[in-house]
This record gives sequence, C-alpha cells and structure tokens, in this order.
Amino acid sequence: MTEHQPYIHWHLERDAEDIAWLGLDRQGEKLNSLSTDVMLELDTILGDLETNLPLGLVIYSKKASGFIAGADIREFEQQADQHAAREGILRAQNLFSRLEDLRCPTVANIHGFCLGGGLELALACDYRVALDTDSTRIGFPEIQLGIFPGFGGTARSIRLLGGRKALEVILSARMLRARAARTIGLIDQVVSEHRSLRWAARKAIVKNRSGHRASKLEKLTSSPGIRHALAKIMEREVAKKARREHYPAPYALIDLWREVGSDFDALLDGEVDLVSELLMSDTSRNLRRVFRLQEQLKELAKPDEADINNQTDWKPRRVHVVGAGVMGGDIAAWCALRGLEVTLQDREFEYLEPALKRAEALFKKKLKSKASITAAKSRLIADVAGDGIARADVIIEAIFENREAKQQLFIELEHKALPTALLATNTSAIPLAEIAEGLEQPSRLIGLHFFNPVEKMPLVEVVRDSASTSEVIKKGCIFANNIGKYPLPVKSAPGFLVNRVLAPFMLEALNLAEEGHSIATIDAAAELFGMPMGPVEIADTVGLDVAISVATKLAPDNTIAIEQLQALLDEGKLGKKNGEGFYRWKKGKAIKEKPSDDIAMDILGERLINPLIDECQRCLEEGIVENADLLDAGVIFGIGFAPFRGGPLHYLQQQLQHSQEQSFNQHDDLGHDLSSDLKPSISTEGVTDNE
Repeated sequence: MTEHQPYIHWHLERDAEDIAWLGLDRQGEKLNSLSTDVMLELDTILGDLETNLPLGLVIYSKKASGFIAGADIREFEQQADQHAAREGILRAQNLFSRLEDLRCPTVANIHGFCLGGGLELALACDYRVALDTDSTRIGFPEIQLGIFPGFGGTARSIRLLGGRKALEVILSARMLRARAARTIGLIDQVVSEHRSLRWAARKAIVKNRSGHRASKLEKLTSSPGIRHALAKIMEREVAKKARREHYPAPYALIDLWREVGSDFDALLDGEVDLVSELLMSDTSRNLRRVFRLQEQLKELAKPDEADINNQTDWKPRRVHVVGAGVMGGDIAAWCALRGLEVTLQDREFEYLEPALKRAEALFKKKLKSKASITAAKSRLIADVAGDGIARADVIIEAIFENREAKQQLFIELEHKALPTALLATNTSAIPLAEIAEGLEQPSRLIGLHFFNPVEKMPLVEVVRDSASTSEVIKKGCIFANNIGKYPLPVKSAPGFLVNRVLAPFMLEALNLAEEGHSIATIDAAAELFGMPMGPVEIADTVGLDVAISVATKLAPDNTIAIEQLQALLDEGKLGKKNGEGFYRWKKGKAIKEKPSDDIAMDILGERLINPLIDECQRCLEEGIVENADLLDAGVIFGIGFAPFRGGPLHYLQQQLQHSQEQSFNQHDDLGHDLSSDLKPSISTEGVTDNE
C-alpha cells in the first residue's frame, strides 16, 4: 500500500493493483458527517486523483459507527440568507458531479448509517456495496428537517429509480436495511461480512461492473401524463399526514417533479432554488431545532465519564414486569421486541394470556421473518411465580393505581432483587416518596412513565424525587434509550409533565363545547394549529374513565368539564375502547361531522393552545423539568405538539418577538415608542388551577 497524506479527515492509500482506497474519519466527531472542511478536503483529493488517475476509487468509512450520517446540520445555522445557502448547495453539487465524472470506476462501501448527504455522495459513485447487518441504514431523512435532498440526491435518485420510486423513498424518509435498499435499486450488492466489503469493491472495479439503472417501466413514471397523475396521488397521500402550509417541503418536491420530470439539469437547478428557500423557512428552522432537542434527550442516556461507580458498565439485559394489564403487558412486549429478555408476572396465567397474544401481534407487525418473530416470543416469558425478579436488571411495576398495594409490592421486590437492579414504577399519579415508604433504600426507586400506545409513543418520563440519586436516574435514562425511547427526567409531582400540560388542553376543549362549539370544529381547530389529534378525540382515545380521573386529580375546580365526562360515563360511554364517547367509533376511527365554516379557526386554535402553554410555563417555574429546551422536547415527543412550531415555549417566544416587531413597525411620527407598552402575556381564559 502507498499512503498519500497529510489529510485531516480523509485517509488515502493505493494498493498494488493501483486501486485508491479513500477512508473518511472525521476528526473530533463520533459520526462521519459532511462538514465544509470534509468536503473541501475531498475536492482537493479528487483534483489529485484526476491528475494521477487510479485503476478505481473506493470510498469507505474508517469509523465503526457507519459510512456518513449526512450533512452537518449545525452548519445550516451559520448560513445568513438564501444566497449563502444557494452557494453552499451549489458547491456540494459541483463536488459530487466531479466525483461522478472521475474517469475511473468508483465504488461506495457502506456499513452503518448512510443517510442524507452520505447517500447523495454514494449515488455519485458508479457502484454501491452495503453490509447486511442490523446497524446498516440507508435513506433520505431530509423531509423531517423541512427540506429534501439538495446535493444532487433528488436528481440522481430519480435517474436511478424512476420518479415514482424515488419520490416514495424521499417522501417516506424511511431508513432502509441493506437488502431492502438493494431490492429497490439504491444498492447494487449486499455482503454478509465486513471483510467481504473490500473484496466486493475490488471485484467491482477490476471487472468494471455497472450499477443499477432504471428500467423502462420505472422511467415511464416520469413521462408527462403518468407523472401528473402520480403527482396528484402523492399530494393526496401527503395531505393525509401534513398540511402544505405547515410542511411545504414534500409539496415543493412533488411540484418540482411534476414540472420538470426526469430532466437531470432542471432537477439540479430546482434543488438549488427550492432547498435554499426551504432552509431559510421557519418550518425548517424549527424542525432542525426539534432534531437538536431529540439529540439532547439521547445525550441524557450517555454514561458520565467521571462516574466511578461502574455505571458506565451497566447495560440492562433482563427486565421483569409486574402487572400484565394493557400498560404492563405492552411494556414487556416492547422490551422483548427490542432484544431484552423479559419475564412478565401477574396473579394467574389467565391474566397473562391477553398480553402474550398482543405481544405476538406486535412481533408479527414489526418483524419480517419467522425466525425473528419466534426469537422475540422466546424472549417474553410468562412468570406467575416471579422467578425472574432475582435475575432482572430492571424491575417495572405496572399494577393498578393503589398506593398501599404498590408499597407492599416494592418492599417484597427490594428483598428479592439484585442490589444493582433498577426499581421502577409506571404510576401516573402517586408521588414516588409515598410509594417508597417502607423501603430500606428509597433512593433506588424511580418512575418510568410510559404512554399508551407503548409501541407508538417515543417518550418515557424518568421520574425523580428528592431521594433519587443521579446514578439511578441515569440508569433509567440508559434503559429508556436502550429500548428505543427518548428519556425525559421529570420531578415527581401530580401529572409529571406530559399529563399535566395535556389536561388543560383537553379541558379547555370541553369548555368550548359548553359554549356551543361543535366537537368536530374544536378538534379541527387544534389540527389546523398543527396538533396531530384534536383534544376531544384524545379524550376518547385514552378513555373517558382515564380522562375524568386526570381531570379530578389535576383540575378539580373545572366542574364544567368533569360534569360532561361524568354524564357520558353514566351512559356507559367510555370512548374508543367501547365504540362510543364524544364520538361514535367505527373500525378504530372517529365518525366526525363537518366542522363549522363560520368560525375563526385560528382564534379557536389559540384558545385551545394557550392553557397548555400557560401550564408549560408553570411547570418550568416549578422545576418539573430542568430547562425550557427539555420541556419543549417533552411536549413535542409526549403529546405531538406541532413540531414545525419548535415546541410550546419556543412558539411563545416567537409570538412575543413577532408582536414586538409589529409594535415597533407601528412607531408613530411623533416618536412615541410603543415598546414600553408591551408586556409579555398570554390569554389565561379557561386555564385550570392545577396543584
């Protein structure tokens, strides 16, 4: 091997066959990403290779974490305006075009993450080989950041896959496994062992293998008549999940394709114009903020380097769940799905059977092969006797909400559990300190508050009180992260964070219903604001028995709402679970009338949201969460607060700034400064006085 150095981020060497091996190892970072420095170095290297052309070029990653996780989105914030964004996108496009035009075979060797800009770089190579492991993920997540691929990835994927298939990949933002990516044509070859990547790349170069090309049928989807029809269908599908005014990126992509089809140069030009514009939009800025919040939650699960208590070595492998009801059973099933050994305990086997059946349905839904489904089922063990307690790393209590029953259970668990085991309750209402009474080490107990449905809700509240140690809270966060959930440390207080801020939102809806607004109109106003589901539909979904329990605990003075809930319960209406509540339900969907068209929906939406935001402010003041960023993250991932608005407190701040700007613009000719008249305030109409 002949080495060519020095480079900071890239490692270049030529072997005896004159194949150039170019490995990326971005310095100072755990993941490879495409920063300006990384791409400038690549540009220099390509210039050298053009002068002294090798037999072929293989681009790979020297990091175990994967190929390239995308562009460095931190640099997006440094772009002052659309002009700067355009220049950056053009530089990246020109760089990848230079790679594509290199007059020798080029191969991308992929393991781990190959996402966004990383996939765009790989598409500029002639051939792509991927390692078939669980950690390999290939795709375009840009839509989730309010943009679409702009470094040539949109144009190249349409050329490679045809318009219909390429847009499906981009719009779905799915991260594909290696074999799935090969099936659709993003990857040309899949290997099962890491050492085989090198041999596969060498063979592709020596034999000058051609990669996938779009078939005639795939190309046909970009022909004028067909693509216009497909574009309408795609718009309808996108509209079911996202409004154009809230999330413009998918619509901009569909419009671009409808206009220019598979015209490669026109697609490149469209990427530059549209992506640079989208990058500067409030939607993209806020979605990038949500991404950073997501990363903050993940950081909470990383062990502290300074910890000397072997916490860095703690990794949960066995879980014991007590209580096989809906929550306990689904928590157990989810943990088994994520690869942990789980023992599930209840009084008799008959109480375990429904949970085991639901678990099997979950495994069949989430896992593809019979072998993986069988393996997941084998990891979930019915355990009436509680034999798994003595082996478990994490013990979760999910029995009925009774303080004395939970106290007695944890006294028994403490004596049987490993000294290092994490003891956790899934209570949503009882203070930790009360449950911990009678424990020899009350500091061992924390809350792990999951949300229903467990498989869909990404957040877990890690509940602490004054007795909780930082070590056990960290363990709770590590556990949540290990099962694919975002951990949010919260203080033990009625409702914690998510239920507490959700309650005023739901109760204000019932206040509006009492004023005469139809429930369909109320829910439509919330959805117009950007909520994934209206507050009345939420009440029906969680169950009216649960809703009234939350209301009486968190807002006992809101008699209007409580009386409405009680009246429906007296009629035997529980909501979605028995097919009738505020709505009638059919095949899992609420039957809704048409919303009123004579109501100012934006004003109605603000009335619904204001009590939620007021409660968020109170939670921050009371230290329920550590800071405003974590609060915003909790409300986004806990109840789905409109992600494109960046979180409730961030939205409030933006509204106040906008109000101030408007007032300054109204500065009169006499020099009266209206800013002195401004006082930050939100309507508190309908706000409940929670404990």
